[in-house]
Amino acid sequence: MLDKFYAQLAETSPVSVVIISVAIMLLAGFLGTRITKLLRLPNVTAYILVGILLGPYCLKLVPSYVSEGMDFISDIALAFIAFGMGEYFRFDKFKKNGGKVVVITLFEALLASVLVFILTYFILRLGLAFSIVLAALASATAPASTMMTIRQTQAHGDFVDTLCSVVALDDVVSLVAYSVAISVALSTLGGGFSAHDVLLPILWNAVMIGIGIFLGFLLKAVMAKRSTDNRLIVSLAMLFALCGLGAAVGVSPLLGCMAMGTVYRNVSGDDKLFKQLNYFSPPILLLFFVNSGIGFNLSALVSTGSAGGVPLIAVGALYFFVRVAGKYCGAVAGCAIVKKEKRVRNYLGLALVPQAGVAIGLAALGARVLGGETGAMLETIVLSSSILYELVGPALAKLSLYLSGSYGKRAQPEEEPPPAREEEVARLKERLCEIEREISVKEYARTPEEEAFLEATSAGSEYNRKKFINKR
Repeated sequence: MLDKFYAQLAETSPVSVVIISVAIMLLAGFLGTRITKLLRLPNVTAYILVGILLGPYCLKLVPSYVSEGMDFISDIALAFIAFGMGEYFRFDKFKKNGGKVVVITLFEALLASVLVFILTYFILRLGLAFSIVLAALASATAPASTMMTIRQTQAHGDFVDTLCSVVALDDVVSLVAYSVAISVALSTLGGGFSAHDVLLPILWNAVMIGIGIFLGFLLKAVMAKRSTDNRLIVSLAMLFALCGLGAAVGVSPLLGCMAMGTVYRNVSGDDKLFKQLNYFSPPILLLFFVNSGIGFNLSALVSTGSAGGVPLIAVGALYFFVRVAGKYCGAVAGCAIVKKEKRVRNYLGLALVPQAGVAIGLAALGARVLGGETGAMLETIVLSSSILYELVGPALAKLSLYLSGSYGKRAQPEEEPPPAREEEVARLKERLCEIEREISVKEYARTPEEEAFLEATSAGSEYNRKKFINKR
C-alpha cells in the first residue's frame, strides 16, 4: 500500500519521499528509545531494531532506494564517532601507565582477531576476504557504552583509568587492522596479491593521520574568540572535508578524524567543542543506525550462501562467543604480563565486550568496498551480533566495575593526595606571617572613626578576657 503511495508521490515530488522517509526514521528511532530506556538498554539497540522494523522485511515504511541513497550518512556518522574518541585520548592519562596500556590493548584486541580468523577461515572454511575483514572488526569495542556506564556509576580508581585508556587505544588498533585487512581482501578478490595493493592504502591512512593532526592544530588556532555558532560551523566543515578526502582516495576517514580530535583536545584543553558536537550529532547517528537496520538482511541469517553450508545465524553466534573469549583472555594475559593487580586483571575483559558504533560503521564501509555476497554477509553478521553485544555489554561493564571495587560496597577508597613537603609548608607559613605583618589592623584603620571603633573593640575584648579569668 505504501509502495503505491510513494510511487505516486515520487511522480509529483521525489524530494518529498526522501523528506518523509527521514522524518519517519527520526520519529520511529525516538519512539524506540522510549522502550529501551525502560529496559535500561543503549539507544543503539533501539535504532537498529527500529530500522529492521521499517525495512523491506517488516513494515516497508522506507523505500529501499531512499535507504541506498543515504550511504554518505555512514561516513559522516563515523567522523563524529572518531572525532569524539579524541576527547578520551588524553596524553596526561597515558604518562603514568602508557606502556602497560599499550601491551594490554594489543593482547586483548589482537587475540580476539586471531581467534575469530581461526574460527572463520580454518574451522568454518569461509573465504579469506570475509574472514580477515571480520577478524579485524572483532578488535573494535564501543567506547560510548563503556563511558556511559562509568558516568552512571561514578566509578573511579586504577581500574577505571586503565579501562578508559584501553578503550581509547582499542579502536586505534581496530582501525589500523581494518585498513590492512580491507587491502588484503581486495587483493584476494581481484585474483592476485601484491605488496603495492596493501601498502598504498596504509600510506593513504598515514597521510590522513597527518592531515588530521594539521587540522587539529588549525582548529585550535581558528577556535580562539569564536562564537558558539561559528565554532560548530568551522568544526563541521573540517570534519566533512576530511570525510570527502578519505572517500576520494578510497580509505576510511576515521584515523584522520580521531587524530584531529586528539590533537585538538590535548593542545587546547577544551572539551566544550566535543559537548557541542554531542548536542548536534544525535540525529545523524540515529539516521546512521536506523539506516543500517533497514539494510539488515533478515533472510540472509538462515541462508548458507557462500558461508560454506553454515547458516549465517550460526556464524554470528559463534563470532559472538569467540570474540568475547578473545577479549577476556587477551585482557587477562596482557594484565598478567605488565603485572597489574588481580582485581584489574580478572575483570577488565568483561568491560570490553560492547561493540557497536565503530564496528557497524566499518562493516558498512567494508560491505560497500567488497560488494556482492561477501559484503552482505559481513554487514549482516556484524549488525546481528552488535544487537547481542549491546544487550549484554553494558550489564557486563557495570558488573566488572562493581567486582573490581570501582564503585558500590566493594569500592576502594580514593587515594589521598601526597603530603606536602616540609620545605613547602615552612615557606607557606613564612609567607603567611609576612602577609600578616604587612596587613596590620591598626595600619589599615586610616580614619578617626575606624581607629575609635578598633580601640573600643580591643577594650571590650580585654574586659571580657579579665572577666572570664576572674570567674575561674
